[in-house]
Amino acid sequence: MANYLAVPVKTTSEVDLIKPIRNFAKENFPNTSSENYDKDLSEFHRLRAHATGKFNDKHESAIEAVGKYYDQFVSVEAKLPFTENQVRVNFTWYDAFAKGTLLSGRPKLTIASGSFEKTCMLFNIAALQSQVASVQSKETDEGLKLSAKLFQQSSGIFKYLKEQVMSLLGRDPTPDMHPDTLAGLSALMVAQAQESIYLKCARDKMKDATVAKIAMQCSCYFSEAIKLLQLYSVKDIFPKEWLISVAGKQAAFHALAEYYQSGAASSKMAYGEEIARLQQAKELTQSAMTRGGKEVDFSKQLSKIDSALQKVKKDNDMIYHDKIPSHKDLPLIDKAVVAKPLPVPEKISSSSTELFSKLVPLAVHNAVSMYESKKNQLVNTEVGRLREATQTLNGILASLNLPAAIEDMGGSDVPSSVKDKAQKIQEQGGLTTLDSLISELPELLSRNKEILDESFRMLDEEAASDLQLKEQFGDKWSRTPSAKLTESIRKDGEKYNSIISNAVHADTVVKEKYNTNKRGFQLLSSPIANLQQALPSGSASNLLKDSESARQLRSLMQQVDAIKNEREVMENELKSATSDMTAKFVSALAADGAIDEDSLSNSELQNIYAPLTQQVNDSLATQERVLSQVQAAHKVFSQEKMLDQSGARREEMLRELATAFDTFTELKSNLEEGTKFYNDLTQILVKFQNKISDLCFARKTEKEELLKDLNQQIASRPAESAPAAPNYQKPKSAAPSRPPPPVVSKPAAAPPVTAPPASASAPPAVSPTQSQSAAAQPTSTYQQPPAPYGQTPHQGMPYPAQPYMYFAPPVPTGFNPYGYGGAFYQNPPAPYPQQQQPGQQPAAGQPPYPQQPGQAPYPQQYQQPPPQGYPYPPQGYPGYPPQ
Repeated sequence: MANYLAVPVKTTSEVDLIKPIRNFAKENFPNTSSENYDKDLSEFHRLRAHATGKFNDKHESAIEAVGKYYDQFVSVEAKLPFTENQVRVNFTWYDAFAKGTLLSGRPKLTIASGSFEKTCMLFNIAALQSQVASVQSKETDEGLKLSAKLFQQSSGIFKYLKEQVMSLLGRDPTPDMHPDTLAGLSALMVAQAQESIYLKCARDKMKDATVAKIAMQCSCYFSEAIKLLQLYSVKDIFPKEWLISVAGKQAAFHALAEYYQSGAASSKMAYGEEIARLQQAKELTQSAMTRGGKEVDFSKQLSKIDSALQKVKKDNDMIYHDKIPSHKDLPLIDKAVVAKPLPVPEKISSSSTELFSKLVPLAVHNAVSMYESKKNQLVNTEVGRLREATQTLNGILASLNLPAAIEDMGGSDVPSSVKDKAQKIQEQGGLTTLDSLISELPELLSRNKEILDESFRMLDEEAASDLQLKEQFGDKWSRTPSAKLTESIRKDGEKYNSIISNAVHADTVVKEKYNTNKRGFQLLSSPIANLQQALPSGSASNLLKDSESARQLRSLMQQVDAIKNEREVMENELKSATSDMTAKFVSALAADGAIDEDSLSNSELQNIYAPLTQQVNDSLATQERVLSQVQAAHKVFSQEKMLDQSGARREEMLRELATAFDTFTELKSNLEEGTKFYNDLTQILVKFQNKISDLCFARKTEKEELLKDLNQQIASRPAESAPAAPNYQKPKSAAPSRPPPPVVSKPAAAPPVTAPPASASAPPAVSPTQSQSAAAQPTSTYQQPPAPYGQTPHQGMPYPAQPYMYFAPPVPTGFNPYGYGGAFYQNPPAPYPQQQQPGQQPAAGQPPYPQQPGQAPYPQQYQQPPPQGYPYPPQGYPGYPPQ
């Protein structure tokens, strides 16, 4: 029986997992210290290196090592998404079957995708399972059981990949990952799993009918495998010996099914059926040996079947005389499916350790971020309502010169409320603090704009390069376009640009308020004596000090102070309210496999902030009531108070100081928040710039790799054939074509040639006269040439019957010192000098032949010029005597 077929593994290039993951974690998990995941990060990098080093080990430990990394990758990817614009790692994997060439190398694919890494690792797990299964012993139950299990698992993985590979990769894979390739591998693996079970059943000597069903299903599985392996799209991918082996096994297992079914027929004493099935089994085995060639060995099986056939035929001829039916009349053999592709398990390895446990899944992290965004929006809305109402309250009171109007009843003293406001401003640094904060804004703004502009410049430069190469190479430039890849990044950049524009507008408003109230800021920042000197004096109004309107206004001012104090408390409560949504989102993800963030967030925000929102509403309603009372009481107070011109100027100054105090408090808060905003934005923009820088660097590396591959493909592409030459460049006369092959006719019998004397070592000499007469014969007649020396006629090549001039065989290939001037048939050669026999004088006009003592005389040579226009025959004309 043939050996199992094992799938080769894909190979990969080394990658750096540490830097991209660390950068992503710092950017997206700022509240998590790097100490919480540095150790796990190094272990994760080590797991990949260890897994890729186990690809050549045909042992279960290799499956465990690769499976451990695969399991960790699946777990980690929920927290660290490996994509082109998040954790960007360029994973490169080579085709498992292709050998590559010197110029083009092996086909490979590079994608910055975690799905691509998982897919290739899963392919290698299936390949390793097939390799480990293929080396198990077929002589033990444990080996056959393990083989059947691993082949079924491998088949299930290949089947899963076949259904998912295109959606996981999003582009055309390498040939080994093509869906048709994976379908063929899955079919082959399940066929070999069925084969393992057959071997165990045959080894356990189960009932013949049962073994026949299992063997028949084996044949069907291999038949399906050979169909898929021979598809036009993938037939050139697999090794040729695979197709030969599978074809041989398909016929062999059909033969085995017939063999065991013959045993079942024998147990029923159906000897005719037994003989018919054994005959069919023998024919199928012989066919298997023919189809399988050297890749399979079914000789033992054939011997076993033939022996059984001879025995039963003998018994039937002598004893049973049962009729032998035609095989096509026999019932079909049932099939027993005992091997199936197994589903891909959730965990491949037995390891239970989870890396990066301190990091929450990205879905949870995103849900928490959404919750925090909704929470901040709600808090900012409520705090904004409180602050806006307070500003309105302060503005109305300042326009009424309250509470200074009821404290200042004339004279030149500074009212106590104004003194308190001046003291508070001076404690906060006064005008100097505002000037310092305002002077920092342009520098902070300029820094942020420079970072954002540089980020956009890098994106534009990378996009222009990608577009230029796309136009140059067309569809061959297959990587993700920059416009699509950086779409979300550009949206973030536009958002940051809009934020900066809004900040610039807010800074302008702040500066306008600063310039409008600068005189009041200066007075309140100066000593009390300077303030008193700058404040106009007014006439005494002590009669109004104890009036009903003044007392009412004082009571209302106390209520206003209470409102302001309550709002400070409410604002702190709104900002400090917290909730552990991480635990709730994790529980929801574990329970449902998904997170309904909107429902959970709204419910939690309602529980926490509904009471605080109600307090804000109550405070605003109280303010409306108090202000209406203040305006009514102030109207009465104004009517009762009779002021002169100096009193009007004093009241205007007090109103200006009250407005300056409120504006100072507002501007200082706004400038401090603006400074913090710009500093925080700088950190965000630096991370944004680093992200773009890493992306551009990775895209540059990917571009260089892709350009290298394209250049190799271009270099290995065969050159196109030259165009046809124009007529004027063609030669005017072409060489004559070779005449058609001659028609050979049987020549007349030639007289036998008598052997020369033993002392002679050369053929009879031919005189120049004879040579010339032979050359002068007409071309319309043909004469049989004399047979070469030492041979009878027609022992060599038959002579053509077509009439043409006979020419002599060629000269020997060795050096001929008597050649005609070294020329090759330019002129007819002179007659070859006659060899000098002992005691014989040389002919007239011929030099004596240089004869070496003790050697036989040199053989006589003769040459004939060939007819014009006919090529001279090649050296080594058949029948020429050896030199």
